Amino acid sequence: MEIKTVSIIGHGVLGNLFGKIITDHLGKEAVRFVADKDRIERYQREGVFSNGEKCDFLYMDSDAPCEPADLVIFTVKYLQLNSAIKTARNQIGDNTIILSLLNGIVSEEIIGKTYGMDKILYSVAQGMDAVKTGNQLTYHLPGRIEFGEADGSYSDKVKAVDEFFTKAGIAHGMPKDMIKKMWSKWMLNVGVNQVVTAYETTYRETQKEGEARDKFLAAMREVKAIANYKGIDLTEADIQYWVNDVLAPMSPDAMPSMRQDTLAHRKTEVDLFAGTVIRLGKECGIPTPVNQFLYDRIKEIESKF
Repeated sequence: MEIKTVSIIGHGVLGNLFGKIITDHLGKEAVRFVADKDRIERYQREGVFSNGEKCDFLYMDSDAPCEPADLVIFTVKYLQLNSAIKTARNQIGDNTIILSLLNGIVSEEIIGKTYGMDKILYSVAQGMDAVKTGNQLTYHLPGRIEFGEADGSYSDKVKAVDEFFTKAGIAHGMPKDMIKKMWSKWMLNVGVNQVVTAYETTYRETQKEGEARDKFLAAMREVKAIANYKGIDLTEADIQYWVNDVLAPMSPDAMPSMRQDTLAHRKTEVDLFAGTVIRLGKECGIPTPVNQFLYDRIKEIESKF
């Protein structure tokens, strides 16, 4: 099993960032951005830029018949997932491998209901400090993709993606406990994405002592409590890893995509973050007052759009 062609569904921060890296390493023909005709015309008319450089991407109409891709990567927001699944319909064949870089812990199962869990590898994207404004993407840290099977095995699918990402210049890792990794990344998103958004700030306020940082840590600890109840071994060391190893090096003036959404007056993924924490907390009998506060505050911000 060798990956030669990749289809990317979604042209936001992650699609642009990783698509550009792959294109630079393997050439334009290796990556196809799949979208409807209207979006493609807009991308080509306005251009797409990464760190000031215009991107020369290959676009494919989602309605056009084609040979299935070897690898399909979903990089949309949760609110666009159902539409993205339809967009990918001509890209996925019997041997296609699927990665979902969406935030949260549910997108793999949603995609798997349509295309089969046998095609799915669990994955998370982390460590990037990219900001997208209009058609301009800027970043200092490109981040990495962590992926793997639920059972931690080095399967043929994992091997194929490992070899492809190595050739394509994508920093990556293959954790033994991918389910824990996904919960751990979701824990970070619940904390930092929501706090930066609720306090209408940047990473700076979560990198220094103060109310925002306290809320950030407390929100993560509510996720940790729920995970532990469900038998997922998140620890205080996992929290400190995100705080010290991932968040601390990021540009203080950067911000997560959720904050970028509110600045652009777009609806956010708050239901995927605090909404899910609150629901799971009730199911497990675990109080989640910090996430309730963040949920209410972000919904208040959204109500003004």
